[in-house]
Amino acid sequence: MEWKELKIYTSHEGVEPLSNALINFGINGFVINDPEDIREFERNKNASWDYIGEEVWELCGNDTFVTVYVPEDESGISDLEAVKSAVSLLKSSPDAAKYGELSVKSGNIREEDWANNWKQYFKPLEIGEKLIIKPSWENLPESNSRTVLELDPETSFGTGRHHTTRLCLELIEKNVFGGERVCDLGCGSGIISIAALLLGADSAVAVDISPDAAGTSKQNALKNGIPDDKYVSFCGDVTTDTVLLEKIGAGFDIVAANIVADVLIAMKQVFAELTAPGGYLILSGIITERREEVLEAVTKLGFELLESRECEMWNAAALRKL
Repeated sequence: MEWKELKIYTSHEGVEPLSNALINFGINGFVINDPEDIREFERNKNASWDYIGEEVWELCGNDTFVTVYVPEDESGISDLEAVKSAVSLLKSSPDAAKYGELSVKSGNIREEDWANNWKQYFKPLEIGEKLIIKPSWENLPESNSRTVLELDPETSFGTGRHHTTRLCLELIEKNVFGGERVCDLGCGSGIISIAALLLGADSAVAVDISPDAAGTSKQNALKNGIPDDKYVSFCGDVTTDTVLLEKIGAGFDIVAANIVADVLIAMKQVFAELTAPGGYLILSGIITERREEVLEAVTKLGFELLESRECEMWNAAALRKL
């Protein structure tokens, strides 16, 4: 199997939060290169270490980065999206300035060229019973009877290949009956809210802490024939920005969030405020070890669990507000 090396450039201060973010998104194997570790060791070396050879510094270099290896095939798309999502999360955090450039490089391939690098592996993907996700360069047979969501891979998370996205889409499909108002929190590419609209929902509000994601989701909605007045996107942090919450509104029939456990728990009060009585809350991005913790946090605020699904350590759940 061929493997592709992804280097995420950061700072000494960014190594730990970046590592944690990668783990939260399911990337458990990576290599850390931090020259500061060598400097710290040199400052505090014990008597058995008199000298650190120049070859050590040559190997380490001056850059701080975390290296992730992903298989260069269709299965690697899921890992690739996880890396993108982890980096995007850190870029949008309040401490982002401390974490260095947070750029991702694969040999001479720039971050914005990821899509072309994996383009050959992006094929139409059937999800659930009704949806099919297809990139713009692929054609579908005339016999296709599924609802088509056209989506090209971008730097924003969400092409349907990652388990968390697929689980979320399956639950969206099951709980859209027609005419719903949808709120997509942590929208990424906008795939969740766009799918809901194509399946019959009436309107959607998409929110992400990444400006790129907020813009991309709106563009993708328009590409899929969603009228401009039916899809609104915002950039900001709903856990701290009260003005943003006022703009978003409340009383949504469906609120969806495909993020990670810690963020979902932090957003629990927001879920309660945005979801209409009797409305549905669709959560995804939860690793199995954190499932009960997340569900307990939201059920305490007046939600009942309707269904949960699991796929290779990832979990999603559908709840209803009482």
